[in-house]
Amino acid sequence: MSQLILIVEDEPDLAQIMRYNLERAGFETRVAGTGADALKMVQMDPAPDLVLLDLMLPDMSGRDICRSIRSSVDTQDMRVIMVTARGQEDDRVRGLQAGADDYVVKPFVIKELLLRVQAVLSRSRMRVHSESKVVRFGALSVDEAGPQVWVNDVSVDLTPLEFRLLMTLMSRKGRVQYRDQLLDDVWGVNAGLTSRTVDVQIKRLRTKLGEVGDYIETIRGLGYRFRDRPPTDAG
Repeated sequence: MSQLILIVEDEPDLAQIMRYNLERAGFETRVAGTGADALKMVQMDPAPDLVLLDLMLPDMSGRDICRSIRSSVDTQDMRVIMVTARGQEDDRVRGLQAGADDYVVKPFVIKELLLRVQAVLSRSRMRVHSESKVVRFGALSVDEAGPQVWVNDVSVDLTPLEFRLLMTLMSRKGRVQYRDQLLDDVWGVNAGLTSRTVDVQIKRLRTKLGEVGDYIETIRGLGYRFRDRPPTDAG
């Protein structure tokens, strides 16, 4: 069965170009021209597998739509790629903080957009097909099939990107991860971001993790490292 892409775009010509090329690539599509229509369509059956979301819509911000998708139990695992002309790094960071899986800046090359769509959906399939496996590390518990995280058995709400960042660091415990390496491995192909983005996301992740935030160590001048053992196990 073909995967379904919801295109949220208020420029009819661009929406049609995106729809044509996605359908040529084997996807099914729906198109919404407003935020209100988009919020209705994400609840329809079948639900979209991925949303291509314009940031600047006539009735509401794409970031607000993304937050709404992430806040609903029915749609929180839906993949979202923001597609917008607002390409400053701060805009990208805010989009990812709102819960987007990726961020594409207009004008874009259709081939790149398709690669981004396929990459995000591929990560989603890998998670769906993984069996649930809860890993415990001190006070931190993580379901590797994700994105579920607990600190002292209290659930922590992470965005998909924050979860990928945590899992990347945890899977390489005790090894320094350079900022550029994290950008490639967590943010993906040609993200167009700088190392500042990593610092901002690490800070947010530590804040959400609370008392176990210091499991992620800063290695001055290099990057970050996840402790090789919980502090209580030291010595």
